[in-house]
Amino acid sequence: MGETLVVSVTLQRVFNVIVLDLCCPNSHRFEGWFASAADFDNQNARGLVSCPICNTDGVRRLPSAPHLHTREIEPVPAPDIAAPALKKPTVTLQTLAAQLAVTLRHLAHEAEDVGKRFPEEARRIHYEESDARSIRGKASKDDIERLLEEGIAVLPVPSAGDLH
Repeated sequence: MGETLVVSVTLQRVFNVIVLDLCCPNSHRFEGWFASAADFDNQNARGLVSCPICNTDGVRRLPSAPHLHTREIEPVPAPDIAAPALKKPTVTLQTLAAQLAVTLRHLAHEAEDVGKRFPEEARRIHYEESDARSIRGKASKDDIERLLEEGIAVLPVPSAGDLH
């Protein structure tokens, strides 16, 4: 029975993110999730950020307005002339799947490699016998099914280069 590269990510790492508007040299626009703007700059400089549509690196940030919450917001009067309607980009299932694959590969790349000890180490983390952290490694289909049955969140990582 073959083994699959899998990753277990601590929830804290997944949810402490900022969302940046990005664009590749081929003008594909997409979002990227990063721990900080500096994290994006660091990953982009190392060639770890690529377009989920065409897999091109050399990605740049697009200007975007921050979302601010204030106590009181006064309504802004509508302008006298109608603004031209902006065409919203169509997001396809293929684009979403490609973005998910890129994200999973990135999470796996950043995770600690525990190799064939993955099932045991995932259990130790889940049952708080070891420090919470993101890990990656190899596991059989049966091991993955048992981990999921125990309520341990693991994800197979789509192949696109060797992470080991």
